[in-house]
Amino acid sequence: MKVYIATDHAGFAVKEFVKKLFLEKGYVVEDLGPDNDKRVDYPDFAQKVAQKVAENPGSQGVLICGTGIGMSIAANKIKGIRAAEVHDYYTAKMARAHNDANILCFGERVVGKGEIESIVNAWCETEFEGGRHEERVKKIMALEE
Repeated sequence: MKVYIATDHAGFAVKEFVKKLFLEKGYVVEDLGPDNDKRVDYPDFAQKVAQKVAENPGSQGVLICGTGIGMSIAANKIKGIRAAEVHDYYTAKMARAHNDANILCFGERVVGKGEIESIVNAWCETEFEGGRHEERVKKIMALEE
């Protein structure tokens, strides 16, 4: 499984930690930037990750900013993306199980490293349930047209 990751300056401090968590689980991780904590605009990095995920079916993305809100809003503008801002194990699990989310978004300023590890575990352990959720996801995707 391939994971594309990017942050803005407000998420940069935990990026290496998050990459390590995914690598330990056997994921291939591609870092799309930035390479330092200087101020950048989060929509630029959300677009990079979202486009890669949209172009590579089966891949996933991770976007980290201060709250996760801006990254998720920007990423969801790209066709084929279901970016979910999560705060904990449960919201990460439900994003995968019920919404078939393909980009994980969270905020460095609102979740600590322990919670980040829990979020990544939930994300990686959970598969889309399909069933009744399949029709709902189809309806979400139809909104793009």
